[in-house]
Amino acid sequence: MTGLLSRVVVPVASADDAADTAAALKRYDAEVGEVTLVYVVEKAGGAPDKAGVEQREEAAREAFDTFDAALPDVTVDREVVYDTDILDGILSVARGVDATAIAFTPRDGGRFVRMLTGDLALRLVTGADRPVVSLPRPADDDESTEEE
Repeated sequence: MTGLLSRVVVPVASADDAADTAAALKRYDAEVGEVTLVYVVEKAGGAPDKAGVEQREEAAREAFDTFDAALPDVTVDREVVYDTDILDGILSVARGVDATAIAFTPRDGGRFVRMLTGDLALRLVTGADRPVVSLPRPADDDESTEEE
């Protein structure tokens, strides 16, 4: 398979994020080839970490399992990465698997939240060394339509 989504890296931050991203990606499943999910555990760089490693790894497993359940016909690899910068972790995985693109759904959050978090979506779009696909968030009525 060739094309923009033939070898895509998909960052996930939580089970809810994984569900939203899988639902958005499902619209394009005919174009999706290999998927590598990446969960970045942000390390504090010498300061105490926000949560324990076991807790973060469990959150990653939940996110991965949620994604797998939503897209059972897609072959998915899983990567947990430890980095002081989330963007660097995502890009490292993308380079490592020679990804054709990085696909994500933008997280909810107002201007204040984006200011505090450094607006990862903006940094991803402007700092990536390969195409970045911002998937539209699925509408509530889209999910109910698919179930009928």
